[in-house]
Amino acid sequence: MTKIDQVITTITKQGILPLYFNQDETVSIEILRALYRAGIKAIEYTHRGNEATANFKKLIAVRDAEMFDLLIGIGTIKDELQTETYLELKADFFISPGLVPEVADLLKSKEILYIPGCMTPTEIIAAENKGIQFIKLFPGNKIEPDFLASIKDIFPNLIFMPTGGVDTTKESIQAWFNAGVSAVGMGSKLISKKLMEARDYQTIENKTKDVLRIIENIK
Repeated sequence: MTKIDQVITTITKQGILPLYFNQDETVSIEILRALYRAGIKAIEYTHRGNEATANFKKLIAVRDAEMFDLLIGIGTIKDELQTETYLELKADFFISPGLVPEVADLLKSKEILYIPGCMTPTEIIAAENKGIQFIKLFPGNKIEPDFLASIKDIFPNLIFMPTGGVDTTKESIQAWFNAGVSAVGMGSKLISKKLMEARDYQTIENKTKDVLRIIENIK
């Protein structure tokens, strides 16, 4: 199995990709541990602050010491320089809010999974023509499940994952899976600012377990 296939299989098997950023290194590490305890095998850490790169480096070190089977990807990648930085830090996969052609080309040459954000059929076609297999529907709260249901037959070979606005309820998750997604990306609905500020790692773990159970029952 290639590294790309491994990442795709891991994300689609768990059916959720948790994503977060916190400027505090300790909080970032403890959230990682909470997600892993809940049963998560792939997470996205987002490049959204000055501390992101240093924190990511630490997360990889903690993963290598404690969580050998966990895949850690980097999100909110918008240019080639950021990509090269996180390639050096051994990110397992890369996610962007939109399609960045030069990033797609670079990661394809390295045989590393790239998941670009797309909002329209035109963007999805452009990504598919770049050899992309996995599409992030973003922002999910502006697209809605009906959109995917209406275009899914046009893109039979693509894997879809909405991010943004997907709730932790069975109704929200079920609607997306019924529309044809293979996973859902979850950020603040799962790992809220309030929970991070309170350092309530137990609740993050419990909520993640609940979502994993919902997805297992749906699938």
